[in-house]
Amino acid sequence: MDYERPNVETIKCVVVGDNAVGKTRLICARACNTTLTQYQLLATHVPTVWAIDQYRVCQEVLERSRDVVDDVSVSLRLWDTFGDHHKDRRFAYGRSDVVVLCFSIANPNSLHHVKTMWNMEIKHFCPRTPVILVGCQLDLRYADLEAVNRARRPLSRPIKPGDILPPESGREVAKELGIPYYETSVFDQFGIKDIFDNAIRAALISRRHLQFWKSHLRRVQKPLLQAPFLPPKSPPPLIKIPECPARNRDGPRQLLETPLCADVMFVVQEHIHLFAHRIYLSTSSSKFFDLFQMDFSDESQCLVVTERHGRDQLMRTLSLDTEEVVAVLPNLSPCSLRTSKSDGTLKMMSLSGTHRRTRLSLAYWSKAFYSIHKESVINPVTGSPALMTVVKMDHSIQHGPFSAVLRFLYTGELDEKEKDLMKIAQIAEILEVFDLRMMVENITNNEAFMNQEITKAFHVRKANRIKECLAKNNFTDVVFRLDDGTINAHKPLLISSCDWMAALFGGSFMESANDEVSFPNTSRVCMQAVLEYLYTNQLSPMADLDPMELIALANRLCLPRLIALTEQYAVSDFVKASKEGQDTDGEVLNYLELAQFHNASQLAAWCLHHICTHYNRICANYRKEIKSKSAENQLYFEKSRWPPVWYLKEEDHYQRVKKEREKEDIVLKKHHSRQVQNVITSHVVHIIHSLHHCCARSYICTVVDCNFIYTSNMVVVVKDVTISSTVSCNGNVCKCFTLGSRMFCSL
Repeated sequence: MDYERPNVETIKCVVVGDNAVGKTRLICARACNTTLTQYQLLATHVPTVWAIDQYRVCQEVLERSRDVVDDVSVSLRLWDTFGDHHKDRRFAYGRSDVVVLCFSIANPNSLHHVKTMWNMEIKHFCPRTPVILVGCQLDLRYADLEAVNRARRPLSRPIKPGDILPPESGREVAKELGIPYYETSVFDQFGIKDIFDNAIRAALISRRHLQFWKSHLRRVQKPLLQAPFLPPKSPPPLIKIPECPARNRDGPRQLLETPLCADVMFVVQEHIHLFAHRIYLSTSSSKFFDLFQMDFSDESQCLVVTERHGRDQLMRTLSLDTEEVVAVLPNLSPCSLRTSKSDGTLKMMSLSGTHRRTRLSLAYWSKAFYSIHKESVINPVTGSPALMTVVKMDHSIQHGPFSAVLRFLYTGELDEKEKDLMKIAQIAEILEVFDLRMMVENITNNEAFMNQEITKAFHVRKANRIKECLAKNNFTDVVFRLDDGTINAHKPLLISSCDWMAALFGGSFMESANDEVSFPNTSRVCMQAVLEYLYTNQLSPMADLDPMELIALANRLCLPRLIALTEQYAVSDFVKASKEGQDTDGEVLNYLELAQFHNASQLAAWCLHHICTHYNRICANYRKEIKSKSAENQLYFEKSRWPPVWYLKEEDHYQRVKKEREKEDIVLKKHHSRQVQNVITSHVVHIIHSLHHCCARSYICTVVDCNFIYTSNMVVVVKDVTISSTVSCNGNVCKCFTLGSRMFCSL
């Protein structure tokens, strides 16, 4: 045991204080090297006490109790106490060497009890025992109290900003009581060693007064100053991208069911009309892309076939097999035809007779279509007439399976419970929608889980085709007039992905009937980025894109996810510029209030963090800009700046007291040196007088310093109180003299 080891000082340290101030966790951090998570620190307090017999039963605890302070080997024995067991606590004070008095910096009452209760109790039970005042839970001084209160248990007392005590409060109480003051944080592992090392120093100094014969205690210093704790920089806030809004997922399906701005009408089985949109069909199927790219205007005479009154002579019942059907009609005039990307050459015919409507025959181009033409049709949603592409389907195409195919072309999904899967597969085969055919096959083989990957690949291809259509202005039906030009767009895609656009083009606004819409204060680059986002749900920023302009436009269009993506892009741009050594502080200041105004809360939070983290530098270079910010922002700067104001004050106080102590040490050293010099000088003068008496001669004695003394015929050398001299007195030998415990000989 340490009691039996020589030259090892055993220190009994009693830790006292109010309940729930952190006594036990401070002891465990020192004795067991325990680290705690924030969740454990915020858990509901359960009164506990650290058992003293841990030093007997746990070898690791005993080993950690041993330490060396100022070249003195010690064994620190920590005694924990209950804050409310007043009758039992008096036994802990017995034979204590030092008392560590704790309070919480987040509980002003605990500091008040230091003066009114704890100090009086300590003076009553151990009046001569040194005391150390410790402020615990230092991490709460810079913590986010709102987050801390949310994480605490519901019945816990919330911590208010006014409850947090500044360092001056604890220091004033310590000064009033005449004891050292330290602060600690178990969570940050700060101050634990400082507290107990200086507690050991205080105990050893007190013991030195009683056991003055122990020479190894002479080198023990008085309790040292504690450098202030610099809180770590808070990490920058992460930009969180919200999930795709429900409209982006369900918008295409809803648009198919409620066909606003429809520009295609399918005639199925002579009397069923299905409305759709060319841009959705063309980007989902190459067959439809080729179909809608055909030129069947009235001016293209070689591409027009006429229809007589009554039943068309070309009408036939089309089976879904691959049988070739050849129609022989009188008065045919062949003409050259364009080639389809899908399946060969489209054969066109021109019939003479009474004309009712010009239409393009598709009988020989695909088995699914019969004819196609332009016609003014009443929109079933708005009730207003609009020019549409009318596609007449073959009689073998049934309404149910064809509707399922259209839903797939809009959404990329197929319901496993869909009826007539085989007919759906046959239509998909004819229309060259091979993804749909594979999905039907997976369902029939009980492998429907594989359809998810098909849907993902479908949407990727569709997004690429949509971007291509946007770049080439294919199937556009609206023009946006901007500050620096115009840009074409597609109403169906806008309606299905943006509520604002759906209200603009599908409501009672006059823009719903216009082919051109004006967007003031918007650049072409910014609108291009918005359109690509609405079409593909991704942001593809260009080099000359202004993030703040895009955020402003996204805010106008009520697109929070686009705002988040732009915030992420702006922050990454700032971080990249900072790593390259560029000055971004001025731009961050400009972005702050603009981001707040345009509801870019995440970018505003990042700007606030950047400004607070580099507050001293920014305030030195952009003082006017800082002062021009709103009062709310300036209050946030003062509250959240790093380093915090309380740290700067503590650092100034620490440096000032440190210099004062250094001056005191210098004065003490000089005073001690003068005392030694006076003692040595008096002894040497006494020796000189003795030599004079022995030699019966008078010498002039001059004291130069404490190391050398010169006389008219001798030199006395003084070194560390040991004096030696060489004297010539007419050849006589002088007697020996003693100085203290040393002997002086003169020759």
